[in-house]
Amino acid sequence: MDHDLSDWRDQIDAIDAQLVALLNQRCQCALEVGRYKQLHERAVCDPDRELTVLANVARLNPGPLPQPVLRRLFEQIMAEMRTLQSEEQRKERRGRQRPHGMATRVP
Repeated sequence: MDHDLSDWRDQIDAIDAQLVALLNQRCQCALEVGRYKQLHERAVCDPDRELTVLANVARLNPGPLPQPVLRRLFEQIMAEMRTLQSEEQRKERRGRQRPHGMATRVP
């Protein structure tokens, strides 16, 4: 297959669009997990689950992406999801602490 540079870049752009959509789907799931954890008074960080995720993605990786790179990517994704869960939990706690009738607008 004879591709020029613009063909490869077009392919990368299409893949990036898919990645963004998938990351947002993952984020929505992580936020729901965070709500569950808050409701059931569980910690945001679950080291056992994170190890399971890392093992799963390592098993699924046929390459050429090196395993250490894949691991770092997923460690960062999970760290960002934990941050989002924590921020959502803080917002929820602040919302519950407002006296009845106060505005709930967040700057």
